[in-house]
This record gives sequence, structure tokens and C-alpha cells, in this order.
Amino acid sequence: MADQGFPDQHTTTVTSSNTTVQTNLRYDPLYIRTIPGMLKVAQIVLNLLGFICITVSYRAITSRGSWFNTVAMGGFWFTGILLALYLFHVIEKFYKIPWLKIEFVFCTIWTFFYLLAASLAAADGRYDEAFGAAAFFGFVAMVAYGYDAFLKFNGVRSGALAQGERVVTKSSSTVTSPAY
Repeated sequence: MADQGFPDQHTTTVTSSNTTVQTNLRYDPLYIRTIPGMLKVAQIVLNLLGFICITVSYRAITSRGSWFNTVAMGGFWFTGILLALYLFHVIEKFYKIPWLKIEFVFCTIWTFFYLLAASLAAADGRYDEAFGAAAFFGFVAMVAYGYDAFLKFNGVRSGALAQGERVVTKSSSTVTSPAY
């Protein structure tokens, strides 16, 4: 008969994580066909189109035009560099860096920046059509960065890697105490 304080059996669950990455640098054009890759290309194009619209405007030297161009070029360069890092698997080589958190913070901030910049450009759109076009590209870029932030948030929550694979396995065993 077992003691009252001890159960006849107990279950032990063991969780293990296996991270699989290739640390060699290589060019992988297939990244552009993934959703994050397509989002980065779209963001780069939208940043550039908005920048061009403001730059060709006669009101480009206003504070609103300068702010829009600052947001557009900041997004263009940061996203462009990230795209290059993903294409050559540098992100996978340095998998210990929390890339998804960095991208999540950047995309969240740029969503807010584009909301502000596109709203200011839209307010000046009645004076200059180029500002109206830039506002359109800015709002579309805001949606693209917002969706990207949503994807990054889900990746951070699930513990995913930015590039490479992490396999989590769970095994459980039941141990029964011998009867005395």
C-alpha cells in the first residue's frame, strides 16, 4: 500500500529545442518569393515612390516635405539593408541576435512615422498634387509596415527564428511506483 502523501504514478514531460541553421553565406533569390521578402520589396518600392513624389514637388523644402523624405529614406535604407542581409543569409549566420524583435520594433515605429508623414502630406495635397500622391504611397507603406510588424510580433511570440529552423519536441513518460 502506498503512503497517502505519494501518488502511485507521475508524469514527466521533457521539452527540447533543436535549432538548425547554416552558417555559410550564400545568395538565395527565393527569399523574395516569401511573404516577408515580398513585403520588403514592396516597402522599398513604396519608400522610393513617396520620396520621388515629394522631391519633384516645388514644396519639397517645407518641413512636411522634409519629414516625409526623412521617413521614406530611413525606411528605404533600413529595409534595403535588411533585404540584402536576408538574401545572403547573414541573418541566419548571426541567429543569436534577436532579429525578429529588432524588425518588430522598427516596423512598429515606421508604421507610426508613416501615419504621421502621410497625414501631413495629405493635408498639403490640396496645394500640390505631388504631396497627394506621396500621401497615397505613404499610407500604403504604413499598411505594409503594419502588416510586417504583425508578422514579426507573431514570430517573436512563437519563438521562431528570423531565418533557419527551430524544432521543438515534447516527450512525456509515465512512471509507476512499484507496489510493496
